[in-house]
Amino acid sequence: MSGHGAPVIDLSTDQAQAGKLKLAIIAASWHTEIMDGLLGGALRAAAEAGIEDPTVVRVPGSFELPVAAARLAPGFDAVVALGVVIRGGTPHFDYVCEAATMGLTEVSVRTGVPVGFGVLTCDNEQQGLDRAGLEGSKEDKGHEAVTAALATALVLSRSAV
Repeated sequence: MSGHGAPVIDLSTDQAQAGKLKLAIIAASWHTEIMDGLLGGALRAAAEAGIEDPTVVRVPGSFELPVAAARLAPGFDAVVALGVVIRGGTPHFDYVCEAATMGLTEVSVRTGVPVGFGVLTCDNEQQGLDRAGLEGSKEDKGHEAVTAALATALVLSRSAV
């Protein structure tokens, strides 16, 4: 499982500061069950960090995540992008995954705003379900993406970077 070796990020010691951050969560609409799990995990992580009402924006698919992130990033301390791309029988999977990854990376580097990467790139639907944070899932990638983005925003707010 891809979570092996992941760091433990505990925002509870920084909850007073984390709760002041402005967070946007952008979620694709494909694969409803998986996306509902990812969004649920992201919202739980935001609440645990003391962010009561993050902005949530829905877009059609993972390909649209970068443009939404680019528009939102200047007004937020952290942005999280959630999506699911499941491999099919054509190269479409590769194009969408690369576009989402490169686009979100470009937004983060260009704006200096942390972009949490919660885009699942799976060979099949079961892999997505295993990572969606649903009951019986092995991982909660929506929660992890928010936690990573907020932790990075806190680090950047405390440093002269």
